[in-house]
Amino acid sequence: MRIEHANTLRTELAGSEPLVAPGCYDALTALLIERAGFPCAYLSGASVAFTRLGRPDLGLTTLTEVAETIGNIRDRVAIPLIADGDNGFGNALNVQRTVRLMEKMGASAIQLEDQTMPKRCGHLEGKTLIPAVEMCGKIRAALDARASEDTVIIARTDAVAVAGLDEALHRATAYWEAGADVLFVESPGDVDQLRRIGAALGDRMPLLANMVEGGKTPLVPAAELGAMGFCIVIHPGAMVRVLSRAGADYLATLKQDGTTANMLDRMNDFSQLNDLIGTERLLRQGERYES
Repeated sequence: MRIEHANTLRTELAGSEPLVAPGCYDALTALLIERAGFPCAYLSGASVAFTRLGRPDLGLTTLTEVAETIGNIRDRVAIPLIADGDNGFGNALNVQRTVRLMEKMGASAIQLEDQTMPKRCGHLEGKTLIPAVEMCGKIRAALDARASEDTVIIARTDAVAVAGLDEALHRATAYWEAGADVLFVESPGDVDQLRRIGAALGDRMPLLANMVEGGKTPLVPAAELGAMGFCIVIHPGAMVRVLSRAGADYLATLKQDGTTANMLDRMNDFSQLNDLIGTERLLRQGERYES
């Protein structure tokens, strides 16, 4: 079975420039990313926890919550979607259910990590890892479960912060040999570590770099990361950070002024928002079925 958006992602990964994938957490933020001209979006598990639960990324979200979000996004946008599958929500059998459901709901790529349960944000302290051999089994299970070979399986290791860079490189190589399509070495601590990851792995396997504002990894422009050997650059939490700050500013203004009149230049008004979400087009579509 061929999945068009997943095949598109594979084609994009073969390009000469790294893909920049902003993070989203619902259909509206994915629509903003598509309208801005980005080639793909990244569904951040952390951002789903932040927005749906108002809680930190500590393994509190469920597979069904994430899968429902994927379905809503896929119903609205056509660009490829990389979905954060955490640690597969359990063992190898759980991984297979995760892959089947996320793929069916519209994920183009599914990211799996080697943390124990409950997992936590890759830029928090206190992470623990499953054995590398167990993660290799999860990767093989994911490959067996996907309905289409177009669907990209991304393997993430959190070993840098737990056991050091050498162990992370060892695990990344093992995960590649197990069949992963893309490797994600989480939370390198400086540019030198980013360069070492690219030098050690970039010629052999596609690599993903994670840019977290205020996290452990320095913010490096996509072009520089591409030169180091990375083919995907994600900004998973930037959208929710920007919008949460803008929301707080709006509320402070409303509380102080008693009106939003002084901040109209910082928002989409009623008509502009309807233009963005396609209200008129959908109304016209509905009229076709009224007679």
